[in-house]
Amino acid sequence: MSEAVALDVNVDMGESFGRWRLGDDAAMMPFISSVSIACGFHAGDPGTIRRTVQAAVEHGLQIGAHVALPDLLGFGRRRMAISPENLRDDALYQIGALKAFVEAEGGRLGHVKPHGALYAMCSADPELAGAVAHATAEADRQLLLLLLTDHVAPAVSHHGVRLVTEAFPDLDYAPDGSLMIEAVKRAWDPERVATRALRVAREGRIDASDGSDLEVTVQSVCLHGDAPNAVDVARAVRERLDQNGVRVRPLLEIADQPAAAASTQR
Repeated sequence: MSEAVALDVNVDMGESFGRWRLGDDAAMMPFISSVSIACGFHAGDPGTIRRTVQAAVEHGLQIGAHVALPDLLGFGRRRMAISPENLRDDALYQIGALKAFVEAEGGRLGHVKPHGALYAMCSADPELAGAVAHATAEADRQLLLLLLTDHVAPAVSHHGVRLVTEAFPDLDYAPDGSLMIEAVKRAWDPERVATRALRVAREGRIDASDGSDLEVTVQSVCLHGDAPNAVDVARAVRERLDQNGVRVRPLLEIADQPAAAASTQR
């Protein structure tokens, strides 16, 4: 019998704004374990935040602050020049707002995750990663910080914050391991996403755009709630993981366990 594997499945949510609706957050919640909720900079508004938090608490999901660059028009997927000091304050502003809503609904904030272009910038730049970690520590040092790789781990741990890495089974990877961000999320074959998620959990591998395999050491996989068939993808991933003995659990429950890493089997 193979050793049981635990994996967090997280989704970015609360990305509607005013009268505009994006994604079916409530329909995805039964299939996942964590949510990262937009805090108003790239999407989201107070009413959307409250409704999303309420639903997440009802489903027993871990809740995170999905902090972003101030870019409503570009949905936070455009790079902007920003100093570490300004980013620290922008991040703290967003974390604090989300934390207030979570506590008002009787929940607990569990993590922080940059969004879109900021995610890529922080994953590559220790100064920016450190700025978000600084804000995270000021809000609550028990919060986890999610990024793509551990290359910036020293800058994060400098502030007493724990870095957790994740993989993206519904995005293409470049051969160098960077993500190929989609400006508008396209539909992916649910079975392909499920297969990639299971490989991450069991083998610590994911395929790149050139057909090569990348090694990933992660405790979470992220699915995108703004895809046209996002609910079908989430359902397929959860069913595949359940069928293969992978326990889907919130990050805070498994953060002290070994991450899914590349298998030595060939």
